[in-house]
Amino acid sequence: MKLKSVFIAYLLMLTHGQLAAQQWQSSFVKIDGNGKLTYIADSKGDIIPDFSAVGYHQGAQPIPLVKVIMEVSPSGNNHQQQIQDAIDRVSKYPLDQNGIRGAILLKKGTYQIPGTININTSGIILRGEGLSTKLIATGAGQRKLINVNGNGKSKEIPNTRTKITDNYVPVGAKSFHIEKPSNFKVGDALMIYRPGTDQWIKDLKMDQIDAREGTVQWKAADYDLFFERKITAIKGNEVFLDNPVVMAMETQYGGGEVYKFTFDGRINEVGIEDMLIESEYQSDTDEDHGWDAISMNRVENAWVSNVSSKYFGYSCVNLGGMSKQVTVKHCTSLSPKSKIEGGRRYSFNNDGQLNLVMNCTADEGRHDYVTGAKVMGPNVFYNCTSTHAKADIGPHHRWAAGTLYDNITTDGEINIQDRGNWGTGHGWAGVNQVLWNCIAAKVTVQNPYVSGKNYAIGVTAQKTNGRLTGRPDGVWEGLNQKGTLMPKSLFEKQMTEAGKKIQP
Repeated sequence: MKLKSVFIAYLLMLTHGQLAAQQWQSSFVKIDGNGKLTYIADSKGDIIPDFSAVGYHQGAQPIPLVKVIMEVSPSGNNHQQQIQDAIDRVSKYPLDQNGIRGAILLKKGTYQIPGTININTSGIILRGEGLSTKLIATGAGQRKLINVNGNGKSKEIPNTRTKITDNYVPVGAKSFHIEKPSNFKVGDALMIYRPGTDQWIKDLKMDQIDAREGTVQWKAADYDLFFERKITAIKGNEVFLDNPVVMAMETQYGGGEVYKFTFDGRINEVGIEDMLIESEYQSDTDEDHGWDAISMNRVENAWVSNVSSKYFGYSCVNLGGMSKQVTVKHCTSLSPKSKIEGGRRYSFNNDGQLNLVMNCTADEGRHDYVTGAKVMGPNVFYNCTSTHAKADIGPHHRWAAGTLYDNITTDGEINIQDRGNWGTGHGWAGVNQVLWNCIAAKVTVQNPYVSGKNYAIGVTAQKTNGRLTGRPDGVWEGLNQKGTLMPKSLFEKQMTEAGKKIQP
């Protein structure tokens, strides 16, 4: 028995050693002896950011199962008005202590929608009975089938603006020093302002885009950047934030300022759940039909879950530039109908801040998981797949900052690069973008000339040079490396360390 025990112990030790040999870690984010993440700073102090505080209530609370307070069944000839009337009635109900009015249940059946269903009030959930509830965008006309949208825009609170005093605030930092901390208190909504400057544009060489018809060189005035944060603590002149800096604040490029703001017209606690949304179309290249299945803007702490879309020209879910803390999960985009060219088939498009797209699938899209111009993170695409891709995944144009693409699988490309004169001058698509444990046919990752890096860690793909040669190569680690990158998911591990759970 003693020899048998020794032999078993030997086998266990051998197996453990083999498993350890099959695992590897990034040199930028390591797991220490206590199982915790350690972030390794570069010479400037920049680190890979913490992406754990994104999505509905920053992942701190699960998406609620809201009680049904009204039911709708398809009847008569005006299903759109049926649904809109129910929304309008519920919008007059009082909000509960969680800011919710109630759920409208669309019973199984087919609903013909010739126009757009609008939700412009907080606290309304529109829920179907799965694939048995089908909404069809009927007839002609590019439009959104479900449009969730508040009103207005953010407003600076007068006499609160003050300068950031650090010469350099590194990527990943969750605090910095300011001139007048007495202007603020814990819990304040804080806007971080990073000005566009002529020198920054010049150093990025975005005033030297190879011109063709329609090309617009970047102008400093168009690249003022605004990041929404909340103050979690104040110690002396140092303010602490709920989310990290995802683009360095640099004195050489105008530094940064902060101010308090309000956004009274932004709505919240809105959900779209459990339904199939289709568009009628005349041919595979029809351009005159439903364009977005679901569009959200001027909304925060909202969600889209278990929605499938078919045949739309642009997107399954399109998150606008004033959307914030939205979770899109378990959604599917199928068989888009349009020409296969620019401005079409952006299956899951995110132009907002602190948003999360997870566990989604797309087929026959062009840019399936994508951001647009001046998209200020953190934002996360997690555990999503793309098949029969017609173009690439990644930041699409004009400087998105701070996006994590975690465990994305595609038979197409993932690219982070200088796109040059594509469009009207897309230029540098993104900065401080992180590809983590992704699988693709081809991947390009380039670093912009200044103001940050882009990372490809644990990528399985053919490395390509991108559209334009001569650009700085991105940060590559473990390309096609055998074994398992640990952690397998950076987002999952960051969430766990923040005391949060990824909701199934």
